[in-house]
Amino acid sequence: MQRRQRGVSPGLLLLLYQISQVGLQNIPSVTLGVLVLNIFLFLNPLRPLSEVCLSVNEAVHRKNWQRLLLAPFHHADDWHLYYNMISMLWKGIMLERKLKSMWFAYIIAVFSVLIGVVYMVLELLLVLILDDPSYEMNCGVGFSGVLFALKVLNNHYNPGRVTSVFGLPISSKYACWVELVAIHLISPG
Repeated sequence: MQRRQRGVSPGLLLLLYQISQVGLQNIPSVTLGVLVLNIFLFLNPLRPLSEVCLSVNEAVHRKNWQRLLLAPFHHADDWHLYYNMISMLWKGIMLERKLKSMWFAYIIAVFSVLIGVVYMVLELLLVLILDDPSYEMNCGVGFSGVLFALKVLNNHYNPGRVTSVFGLPISSKYACWVELVAIHLISPG
């Protein structure tokens, strides 16, 4: 895993600008808390990325379960943080207002851990199906999995909407899956 630059960077400055454009008073409390936590840990990581990233080898074999809690809130670089937190800002505003803060906080906490568990199960399945132990070593960080789960939840609460994916109108019911495939094709890994 590559080392990321610390400190103020273009992605972080753009994120702070976007947050200021929305206005702190317009961001619900849990959403704001998640944004602040992620920005704080980007500027002051608890450990190097190689020590917080989630992998089957580290979490299961070495029983380093704290990575389930740490990996979602650390980001590889400023643009990784930017894209994830802009997505969190939009989804958080919509969902937290609909679900109320306590329920939304619970969902964020559960998704943050559950996504890591699902990630490791999928990696273990790849090891078994493809007979390739290298999948146990794949190490990931970031909030993307939680955001994907929030997008599915948002689509459930706001059905019938149409969204544009690369200029193609797609039912929001299927857009998250199309976006997932598109992200993988554009930026594998």
